[in-house]
Amino acid sequence: MELAFIGAALAILVTMGLALLRAFVGPTTYDRILAVNVFGTKTVLMIAVIGFIVGRPEFIDIAIVYALINFIGIVAVLKFFEYGSFAGKSTDRHDGEEH
Repeated sequence: MELAFIGAALAILVTMGLALLRAFVGPTTYDRILAVNVFGTKTVLMIAVIGFIVGRPEFIDIAIVYALINFIGIVAVLKFFEYGSFAGKSTDRHDGEEH
């Protein structure tokens, strides 16, 4: 059974390497962001698998926290690229006129 986890860890490492390659080579910014998201997801899986290999299932808690941080980070980066700031759409309606 431990051999299956080691095989899974090796497969995850390969996909993490491919995601890093896409992050560096990716033709568009969104390809790079997606690759970083995939890398973060695979990191969550790797933390969980390593926890089971070493007999520490409480690593699942660490993996869940990392997944939440990864999700919030990706949403923030996408919002920044869409709006140019973290504030979102500007609701200011000043057309240069003084009132």
